[in-house]
Amino acid sequence: MKNDLFKNMFVIICSFVTISYLMGQPTFHLERFATGLKRPVSIDHAGDSRLFVVEKNGWIRIVDSLGQVYPDPFLDISDRVRVGGNEMGFLGLAFHPDYKNNGYFYVNYTSLSPRRTIISRFSRDPSDPNHALANSEKILLVIEQPYSNHNGGCIRFGPDGYLYIGMGDGGSANDPQNRGQNPKELLAKMLRIDVDHGDPYGIPPDNPFVGDTSYRPEIWAMGVRNPWRFSFDRMTGDLYIADVGQNKIEEIDFQPAGAGGGVNYGWRCYEGSNPFRTRGCGDISNYVFPIHEYRHASGNCSITGGYVYRGTKYPDLKGLYFYADYCSGYIGALKRRKDSTWLNYDLGFYNGYSYASFGENNVGELFIAGIEGNIYQITGDTIGVNTTNLTPRQWAEISPNPTGGDVWLSLDLHWSGEQVTLTLIDQQGTVRYADLMRAKHQKRIPMSSLSSGVYWLKVVRPDAQQILRIVKLEK
Repeated sequence: MKNDLFKNMFVIICSFVTISYLMGQPTFHLERFATGLKRPVSIDHAGDSRLFVVEKNGWIRIVDSLGQVYPDPFLDISDRVRVGGNEMGFLGLAFHPDYKNNGYFYVNYTSLSPRRTIISRFSRDPSDPNHALANSEKILLVIEQPYSNHNGGCIRFGPDGYLYIGMGDGGSANDPQNRGQNPKELLAKMLRIDVDHGDPYGIPPDNPFVGDTSYRPEIWAMGVRNPWRFSFDRMTGDLYIADVGQNKIEEIDFQPAGAGGGVNYGWRCYEGSNPFRTRGCGDISNYVFPIHEYRHASGNCSITGGYVYRGTKYPDLKGLYFYADYCSGYIGALKRRKDSTWLNYDLGFYNGYSYASFGENNVGELFIAGIEGNIYQITGDTIGVNTTNLTPRQWAEISPNPTGGDVWLSLDLHWSGEQVTLTLIDQQGTVRYADLMRAKHQKRIPMSSLSSGVYWLKVVRPDAQQILRIVKLEK
């Protein structure tokens, strides 16, 4: 009987919680940080503790260090953003390296009509650091978009001070005009421009194709399909590019700092490392293949690139490059070994969330945006419990957590009167507490007499259930 209870509880828990059981597997958690946003697709910082969140409809919102969302937008350009189609809208943001002094920041959005990508500069309001001047726009670059998908959207300043722009192949499927391998096209390329010289911009003198009239001089790298988020490692300067595949393979490309440009990542000749449409393509040695790829299985379909963790709060995560899949909720991490090979960690599937973007704050702590409107912080496990947890929908919350005594359960629901069933389970699957409560109430969960460790509180309502992880400390 006891064994049967344990088995049943184990099945219930594992349907919501991924347990990290491999030796050396990094501990990993997602903690809800901010709510109430509308289709967030980018998270950035301006050198201080605030986060700036791009909403796809044309707003930039500010989130403070406690997760509070400012009521007024930092910038509203919804009047000039085209949101129609799943991949169009306000897509990218980058603050100038000298933003503190010049107040410049740069955006990437798709225009109202005709359809095209706009890269432009805005200015901060000199009298109010929490607002920008919507009428200060200076357009730097306009790129026509033949279709509504594969717009890229990510922009980042590199360690060299130049602005990098990720452009998709223009859309449709299979790159019908072969823009990925066309050196006269800006689509399906990584671009690099100098925003501090020239009008409206200059070409960095060390761009790889400067002086070669068969190439556009803005091109830094070729052969990307839809680079949905790239980033620079703030410590090493290495460049990571997450490139969305066609129908089989998602890939992560890598360029070490100081390697120079001119790389061809292979699309449409190759999807990942697999031959795709190789007619007319060069020798395989002409292309650089991914450091990691994964296939369209278990609901995977579209990679979202992240960052290398360089924060200080969670040393177990140091040096890990995080990425996610938009469709399946899968999250993974890459670790570069000393011999320059790569180790991938499968951190689990967090279903019910579509992860549109990662971001880092001014001290290197990492965040991830769910398109449903929440921002989550990536955390480790400071007490060494090797588990991973994300609840499906956080309508039930525990505080304080971690705790040295009892905890309080709060339910944030839109309905009331129904009974909610509570079951507290320890790591051996033993039920330590069971009770009922009413929705929209609070309830104290007795834990003072329990030993230190990790416990799971199962909260069941008529239409859903949730598993909450509670860390019990010594008194």
